[in-house]
Amino acid sequence: MKILLILRHAKSSWDDSTLDDHERPLNSRGKRDAPLIARFARDEGLGPELILSSDAVRAHLTAVAMADATGGQLLVDPRLYHATSPEILATIPNVVPDDAGTVMIVGHNPGLEELIVQLTGEWETLPTAALAQIDLPITGWSELNSATRGTLIGVWRPKGL
Repeated sequence: MKILLILRHAKSSWDDSTLDDHERPLNSRGKRDAPLIARFARDEGLGPELILSSDAVRAHLTAVAMADATGGQLLVDPRLYHATSPEILATIPNVVPDDAGTVMIVGHNPGLEELIVQLTGEWETLPTAALAQIDLPITGWSELNSATRGTLIGVWRPKGL
């Protein structure tokens, strides 16, 4: 069995209207929530071995907070910027080694919410900095595909921590 953690980036700033969407940083709430959810993941034993993040500034900063708190290895992949569920599923087997046990994806909606539905059949909203855990009945990440069905173990939101 493998564990997939899905983390939506923390709240981003819209203060500078000249910035491209890709370049938006975290706002004050995001700067508070990213380390909060990262500490929660660490304290609950949900530290990923590998963190695969979108290259958008807000996602990367969220992933850095997670890596700092959990010690997970961070890989940035531009294919995850606003990726759809099928795009995420196509990326993971190409970059994640089969022997990794727990992997985290840090990215964007609606692709992350669609991924949860596709893998579990359950609909969950992922506000900014929300974390979901899916247990997958696979022995290697190369087996992950659109037919894989896992179990949604939990969803945690910073507001409730």
